[in-house]
Amino acid sequence: QVQLVESGGGSVQAGGSLRLSCVASGYTYSNPCMGWFRQAPGKEREGVASIDSTGKQTYADSVKGRFTISKDNAKNTLYLQMNSLKPEDTAMYYCAADGVRLWPSLKSADFGYWGQGTQVTVSS
Repeated sequence: QVQLVESGGGSVQAGGSLRLSCVASGYTYSNPCMGWFRQAPGKEREGVASIDSTGKQTYADSVKGRFTISKDNAKNTLYLQMNSLKPEDTAMYYCAADGVRLWPSLKSADFGYWGQGTQVTVSS
C-alpha cells in the first residue's frame, strides 16, 4: 500500500522560505511521477508543481521563479522549496504520486495517491 507523508509546513512571514518534504513508501514503481498541490479555504485544489519520471518539471504560473520541486529517488522523497512566500500561498499543501509517466501534470485527476497534507501559513 502506497503511503505519502508530508512534513515541513509552518507559519512564516511574507518573503520567507519553507521546504516541504514528502516521503513515499510501499511503491512498486522505482521512479513515479509526483507533484505538489494546494487548497486554500473556500477554493478548489490546484496544482503547484510536478516532476515526471525523467525529471522534467512543470509549475503553476503563480509560483514560477519562487518554488522548486525536486526528488531524491534514493530516499523516496519529494521536496518543494518555497521562496519569497506571499500571503496568497497560504493553503494546505498535498503531495501526490502516480505511476511511471513521461510528462509532468498539474491535474489532480492524473494522480492516484495522496498524502494527508501539511499546512502553510504566510502572514503579511
